[in-house]
Amino acid sequence: MQRIVILGAGTAGTIMANRLVHAYRDRIAGGLLSITVVDHDPRHLYQPGLLLLPFGHYQPEQLVKPKQRLLPKHVRSIEARVDRVDADASAVVLENGSALPYDLLIIATGSQIAPDETDGMTGPGWREKVFDFYSLEGATALRDALAGFQGGKLVVNVVEMPIKCPVAPLEFAFLADDYFTRRGIRDRVEITYVTPLDGAFTKATCSRELAYLLDEKRIKLVTEFSTGRVDGANGKLYAWDETEVPFDLLVTIPVHKGADYVGRSPGLGDEMNWVLTDPHTLQAKRAANIFVIGDATNIPASKAGSVAHFEAELMAENIERFLAGRAVEPSFDGHANCFIETGHRKALLIDFNYDVEPVRGRFPFAWGPVPLLKESRLNHLGKLFFRWIYWHLLLPGRPIPGVPARMSRTGKRIPAPPAPASAAPAPAASEPRTPAGV
Repeated sequence: MQRIVILGAGTAGTIMANRLVHAYRDRIAGGLLSITVVDHDPRHLYQPGLLLLPFGHYQPEQLVKPKQRLLPKHVRSIEARVDRVDADASAVVLENGSALPYDLLIIATGSQIAPDETDGMTGPGWREKVFDFYSLEGATALRDALAGFQGGKLVVNVVEMPIKCPVAPLEFAFLADDYFTRRGIRDRVEITYVTPLDGAFTKATCSRELAYLLDEKRIKLVTEFSTGRVDGANGKLYAWDETEVPFDLLVTIPVHKGADYVGRSPGLGDEMNWVLTDPHTLQAKRAANIFVIGDATNIPASKAGSVAHFEAELMAENIERFLAGRAVEPSFDGHANCFIETGHRKALLIDFNYDVEPVRGRFPFAWGPVPLLKESRLNHLGKLFFRWIYWHLLLPGRPIPGVPARMSRTGKRIPAPPAPASAAPAPAASEPRTPAGV
């Protein structure tokens, strides 16, 4: 019998469990293959909803479902914590000391926030003036704080990259502008967006678009800010060079890191517990029979649900090849797409991969109907509809019509690559040359 073990039953793990059961139902029924899922938390959290909960769009109970209801019945589910992965023995060791041998392991344990990594963040002012929205408890506490906020300095700070859903902090700033406008107190609130990046976002074309929106919404942008410490008692955010940003309410995006057991598994991850992963085959560099999906990887793709969905489709094909003894293919291209809420019932959509930055155009077909890198009401409706897609298409591992796993160039205005310097025609002898430095 071939044994597949999946660590994590969040977005990525649930998608893979459902996809593999669809693919191997007959082999599972015949006792030729088994699938075991390990996760310590019985709740499944709809993480995209955490961004909207502080603004009253969701209640906490609307974002949580029992994980057991989302996993197929042909999967064995174990509620336990992982102590380590013994890659040499092809076994997962649980905290209770028991071992789960595997022929193929899928790591889908995502990421976790680590606010205690930043000096002072969880000290005086934590959950009073300093909040996160990357946990259910944090988002709920932030909702209550925003409801009582009557004016002052609101600071949104990204401590360091990478983080889950890289656009979410910007979305929070845009939604805060909308929220305080609707409350009639926007003129009494100064919103500042503080980032370690040299622009509003990681992709240059998208960064220019989002920086324009920040300016339009009177949101101050502070770039290249390397967060060193938080003084919650006095409302000060400090960089390592002692540059300070004052706040009355700080919305922090804390340091993110991988699961703790990765650090206890020799050779599996880096210093922040991200699993060292081939960016195209999605195999762990530690061992060929370990595949990694979703936020747990160290690949240069966004840590977002759409990425996990695209990875899952291609990973399922590679797992089939691996179990059959065939070579896997470097098929994943870093495809990601994301709706970016910009407030006032509008949103942007971006679609990109390792090689192509977000560009303008239409999605998912040449005729649209959705515009890319442009604010629209239709994109906002798409963002709201994603919740239905998440529960009914994405988690069950079903295809999303018109959206392939590898990024399509259809409908995108992708600029042609620059011609090689050697191909440029030399100026005619009679033409004056441009002086150097002009």
